[in-house]
Amino acid sequence: IDKDALDAQVKERKMQEAIEKAEHERFARDMKKNDKLMCLLEERQKNEIRDLNKALTEFHKNFQRPETRREFDLNDPQALKKDRPARVSDDDPRCTLSSMQKFVGEDLNHDQRIKFQKEQLREWSLQQQKDWKTALADQKMADDLYDKFRIELDRKIMEEEKKEEESRRAVCTATKTFNKIQVAELDHKNELEKAQKIKDDMDEITCLLQGDLLSENPDQAIGPCSKHPVLVDRWKGMNQEQLAAIRQFQKEQALEKERVREQERRREAEWDRQRLQAARAQLLWERRQQRQDQAQRRRLDDRNAELSQEQKAK
Repeated sequence: IDKDALDAQVKERKMQEAIEKAEHERFARDMKKNDKLMCLLEERQKNEIRDLNKALTEFHKNFQRPETRREFDLNDPQALKKDRPARVSDDDPRCTLSSMQKFVGEDLNHDQRIKFQKEQLREWSLQQQKDWKTALADQKMADDLYDKFRIELDRKIMEEEKKEEESRRAVCTATKTFNKIQVAELDHKNELEKAQKIKDDMDEITCLLQGDLLSENPDQAIGPCSKHPVLVDRWKGMNQEQLAAIRQFQKEQALEKERVREQERRREAEWDRQRLQAARAQLLWERRQQRQDQAQRRRLDDRNAELSQEQKAK
């Protein structure tokens, strides 16, 4: 057998197998599709049968009931129950003396009376349960209102405490600002006094340099025109009286400076005393405020205890 012919046969056989396989797959798909259609049709048929039976049952129930039949009166199982009894009540007008339907000691309303009494007891019990539930609801509402009152009262107390704290902080801030201003004023005053002292010293030095202290002969400075004129170009010195006057003036200046220093020390002592008094007053105010807060808290606790006792008593 030729090799090419064998290869051609093999290819043809493979091609036939592929065609057969494709046919089998297509047939399988068709079968699956047909099975799905059959299932859908069967489901649809079942639903139609169920709907038809349901409609038939509804028709029998609504339009072919047993009590609509002509012979139902003869076969009614509830005929005796529906029939009017010979005696309805003790006051039935049909119960004459000759009817023999009512005798002494009989009580047809016994069941109704017992039923009415039971219904009345049940109504009373339900009313008591309703009243009890209402009382519990009122108690709960009162407790909720009391809790809200306590919360609101605590909130107001916290707000008051916060306001007092802010006021205390404002007072402290104002005190600090005032102290800073006082310190700044004191520093400015010290600087002014220092500048004035330097100026006074310079004036004193100038006066000493230009005065009679450095002249050799004090009498040469006396002019002829007035009682105490001083001729600068002739002045050579000072006499003992002038020196004594200068020394006296220096002593007075020293005393004046000492007096100024004493006044400054007194002023600083007064400022320290005022600051100490302000700090002490602030401390006393804070203590008094704490005592007032504690007293207010005790009064609030006592009031809450009284309200709690009243609530428990209610």
